[in-house]
Amino acid sequence: MAKIKHSVATRRRKKRLLKKAKGFWGDRSKQFQQARRTLMHALVYAYRDRRVKKREFRKLWIARINAACRSEGITYSRFINGLKKAKVNLDRKILADLAVKDEKVFTKLIEIAKG
Repeated sequence: MAKIKHSVATRRRKKRLLKKAKGFWGDRSKQFQQARRTLMHALVYAYRDRRVKKREFRKLWIARINAACRSEGITYSRFINGLKKAKVNLDRKILADLAVKDEKVFTKLIEIAKG
């Protein structure tokens, strides 16, 4: 019975992992065990931050809408409440975009929310 050698599979697995670790700092991109450890953390951070990104953007949109509202003399919460009562279904991403790029339309939305 011949001894089974794993060298081809092992080399392929290590090369695949080191390729993913390319660009990591120092030995973290060169040594297999360092690279594996770092890559595991990187994948955890990537998974977590795909969810965090959504929260961060929503916070940014709310801050932009709030700033634009306050310059027109209305608070963010009153503005959103007014839009809901007027049955205006625009999400915060679109509202923030309008606040930054098209002040005239945003001012009309504020009038609708006040009314």
